[in-house]
Amino acid sequence: MLDRDGFRPNVGIILVNQKNQVFWGKRLRSHSWQFPQGGIDRGENPEQAMFRELHEEVGLQPEHVRILARTRDWLRYEVPDRYIRRDARGHYKGQKQIWFLLQLVAQDWQLNLRATDHPEFDAWRWNDYWVPLDVVVEFKRGVYELALTELAHFLPSVEFKNRLIRTKLTRRSMDMTSFQASDRPDVLSELNLDMSKQMLRVPYTTAKNIELPPDGSLEA
Repeated sequence: MLDRDGFRPNVGIILVNQKNQVFWGKRLRSHSWQFPQGGIDRGENPEQAMFRELHEEVGLQPEHVRILARTRDWLRYEVPDRYIRRDARGHYKGQKQIWFLLQLVAQDWQLNLRATDHPEFDAWRWNDYWVPLDVVVEFKRGVYELALTELAHFLPSVEFKNRLIRTKLTRRSMDMTSFQASDRPDVLSELNLDMSKQMLRVPYTTAKNIELPPDGSLEA
């Protein structure tokens, strides 16, 4: 399905964790890395296509993420002729994409690169938001930079959230110095519950972040 200018409608996905690190996938049997993306099928709107691609490529369901933002307009890139099938040359030019910024609200272990029989990635990792574009195929780099720049304005402020947590816990700790814990076990339990919740929000940062097939490698 192409538009009148020869561009296929497509969606791109920037998935961030609670530290504003992005999901970075290594293309199957390749040394290049990229974000999840895929075409919009006939009858789909961009959001429906995004959720379908999210499941097909990384195994997540709508309840596993929160939509933070999307690009206002289509972002386009042209595909060099050497990457275009011979029967499509002359009328196919490239992709036009709507990009979505999603926040993961599930656990890392719920990511699954083998959700379908046709995986796109054979490894993944969390990466700083400003990903190294030199490992992205060259003709996509401009769109990546545009999408990252536009959507960066909608990233949750990690430092602001951490400051709120520290302030909240400090204030409660100060309040507790005015009485014995045995006098107010309800407050002590509430504080412990808050601290436990914050600990549960910290995503895995160990080697469990990386899923490799039996013959996969992270060597670039």
